[in-house]
Amino acid sequence: MSGFLAMVRRDLSLAFRQGMDSMIVVMFFVLVVVLFPFGVGPAPNILTRIAPGVIWVAALLAVMLSLERLFQTDFEDGSLELLALEPRSLEMTVLAKICTHWLTTGLPLIIASPLLALLLGMGSKGYPVLIGALLLGTPTLSLIGAVGAALILGARRGGVLLSLLVLPLFIPTLIFGVSAVDAVLTGFSYKAQFLVLGAFLLASLALAPWAAAAAVRQALE
Repeated sequence: MSGFLAMVRRDLSLAFRQGMDSMIVVMFFVLVVVLFPFGVGPAPNILTRIAPGVIWVAALLAVMLSLERLFQTDFEDGSLELLALEPRSLEMTVLAKICTHWLTTGLPLIIASPLLALLLGMGSKGYPVLIGALLLGTPTLSLIGAVGAALILGARRGGVLLSLLVLPLFIPTLIFGVSAVDAVLTGFSYKAQFLVLGAFLLASLALAPWAAAAAVRQALE
């Protein structure tokens, strides 16, 4: 466990030194949401209806923007090979990198989401559910995305390939995340959607680190 925390601290330190990467992701998230009213018009009833979907799609695209660099930097400078040779299991190293990715990407998006929901005129009773759904959904996106990021190591035009690999796998999380917010805004229960999002998270947590570690080993051979 101490090795896992040391790995998280290392990656967080590197991320803070390159602070613009996280800022770019948040700025992209904000800009995508802000541009929607210009595209669909300023009618409050339209913006209120599409607000949950807009925020979730923008969050998904923002996560995608940062996934390619999850392992790529360490792969290019040789650090990833050294990490793979350590006594600590590669699966724990991969999980530490996924945690760092969520802390530097998913968490800032969650913090910014209520302000953007207010901008789009979403009902205030949907804010806690939106935050809760993103808390369950964004780690799942990072876990699934890590598998895709590991599979494209060393590939040319990896960003395009990564999108093709992981976007279809993101769709169920997107559907149930939006559905949870829509349910509470229309007076229905959101418990079922939260249970499904929790199941997605647990399944991804159980499978994704091992799949990503296997892909990293294949790339290093």
